[in-house]
Amino acid sequence: MERKKYPRTYHLPFSLGLQSDDKKIETLDFFKDQEVVVSLKMDGENTSVYPDGFSHARSLDSKFNWTQSIVRQIASTICYQIPEGHRLCCENLTAKHSIFYPDGYLEGYLYLLSIWKGDTCLDWDSTVKLANELDLPMPKVLYRGSFDLKKLEELSKQLDVSIEEGFVTRVTRSFKYEEFSKCVTKFVRKGHVQDNADHWLKTAVPNGQPMQPCKPAFLSKNIKKIKM
Repeated sequence: MERKKYPRTYHLPFSLGLQSDDKKIETLDFFKDQEVVVSLKMDGENTSVYPDGFSHARSLDSKFNWTQSIVRQIASTICYQIPEGHRLCCENLTAKHSIFYPDGYLEGYLYLLSIWKGDTCLDWDSTVKLANELDLPMPKVLYRGSFDLKKLEELSKQLDVSIEEGFVTRVTRSFKYEEFSKCVTKFVRKGHVQDNADHWLKTAVPNGQPMQPCKPAFLSKNIKKIKM
């Protein structure tokens, strides 16, 4: 099966966390009169999982490191449940990046973000349905309804920036790979990543233990603190 790099998510016009290599969304016209879902942006490593059990970080040529061990265990266990021709796009939260998630905060270490069938991102309800079948957590939903820029601005001011990176807004309908930059956008807190900061892996430590029982449930009995 073809491996695909997860697209870059462009920032909302009022996002505070733009870095030198980030981009703002060119237009919000594609959101007009659309139903959207707004969910918390989790601070981890983007990871794709395939029906053959293969997984990779956002960069297709990324090398394996200790933070991916649990992801590989999950991928090898649930891969038979992933429909042929589909791939899961997830967030690996095993290790701290800019935010440390304490014991009991996370539902698991691999959060499902979206599901793709070839070059089509599945609609939101289909994504939630398969997440439940796979027993994978998804980011907390902050809002679902008609696109409303003022509502998004209000949500940006209600975040607990000590532990919430920001949020992601996407249309609830399905869309094509080439439409991603027009159908998905994000708000990121101010100063989330420092320009002069070391690469996260150099200073990475394990996040706290997930709540019990965690997702997927088979990890609940044998999950242990990860050692570097």
